[in-house]
Amino acid sequence: MTEASWKGASLELRNLSLSYGPIEVLRRASLHVAPGTTTCIIGPSGSGKSTLLRGINRLHEPQSGDVLLAGRSVLRDKPDALRLRIGMVFQHFNLFPDHSALENVALAPWKVKGLAKSQAMAIARQRLEEVGLGQRADHHPRDLSGGQQQRVAIARALAMDPEVMLFDEATSALDPELVKGVLTLMADLCRRGMTMVVVTHEMGFARKVADQVVFMDEGEIIEVGSPTALFDNPQSPRLQRFLSEVL
Repeated sequence: MTEASWKGASLELRNLSLSYGPIEVLRRASLHVAPGTTTCIIGPSGSGKSTLLRGINRLHEPQSGDVLLAGRSVLRDKPDALRLRIGMVFQHFNLFPDHSALENVALAPWKVKGLAKSQAMAIARQRLEEVGLGQRADHHPRDLSGGQQQRVAIARALAMDPEVMLFDEATSALDPELVKGVLTLMADLCRRGMTMVVVTHEMGFARKVADQVVFMDEGEIIEVGSPTALFDNPQSPRLQRFLSEVL
């Protein structure tokens, strides 16, 4: 795999709140993510983890609070401009079925960033090499395994040279034997300096890779700390109960 270092930016949430209609699903969430670090978010289903990521990336507009990227508020920016700087990888790969892996990765740099097609293709090929799929560049999604499709989705996000990467349960749609490869790739991104916020059910990954772990429940951030602190010495009864069920 070609080595490339990333220059991750800091990310800060200040009292971020978000509602779906009358239902408040995220309540006054505050969090600091240092540049080049990995934050894993854990918690029961429906606790607001994915909503937090969607608020950061403006897929859903926060009702109040602020999001700071590299120390500057981004809520006044156009969402498309923000998404040039914050990449996101979802549970489902959302690849274009009629395009090759290479074309899927090159589309955004070419169409959104406005790069020359040849330059976008060169970047896409490099990113596919980095995720271990250089030999599959001309394959279509139907000819790739789920794990390979998720690697293409990660390469697609990386092709935009983001300052922060958000992962929303990136391995939950994969067969168990494919999970390890994607987690290894994410750990490699972490090692090379990408700022990452990762919603995950993979507690082993969170313990091994995260610089900090966030526990959420009922739309609130309940506890934040190092993996050792959260997993070995949980303070809140809600976190104690959650860990007793999942570990």
